Amino acid sequence: QVQLVESGGGLVQAGGSLRLACAASGRISSSDAVGYIRQAPGKEREFVAASRSSDNITVYADSVKGRFTISRDNAKNTVYLQMNSLKPDDTAVYYCAVRTVSPYYSGSYVIRLIRDPQYDYWGQGTQVTVSS
Repeated sequence: QVQLVESGGGLVQAGGSLRLACAASGRISSSDAVGYIRQAPGKEREFVAASRSSDNITVYADSVKGRFTISRDNAKNTVYLQMNSLKPDDTAVYYCAVRTVSPYYSGSYVIRLIRDPQYDYWGQGTQVTVSS
């Protein structure tokens, strides 16, 4: 079982920054992908960013590349999402999530899996609102 507890959402003006944190516990393998998925009102879930520690893969959605940075503190079992230059389009509920990935998978197939927002374990979500 995997437990994910998020913190750090809030209201910020466009151009501002926020940092989300996700404290993870339970059976998470180094081959699993850990990251963030977001969902805006009336829209489908959208992959944001994730990483896989076994082979140091980090993947970002094109819409956040260059503005968001995902990082992990393995000693604290915590994943962070630093969000800079926020835009109103970034407004959504952000979920920390874990996708189980076989250690035998690698390369472009793993990246395709990571980008698919159908993750296996989810946090409770935290609201991020960016005002214009």
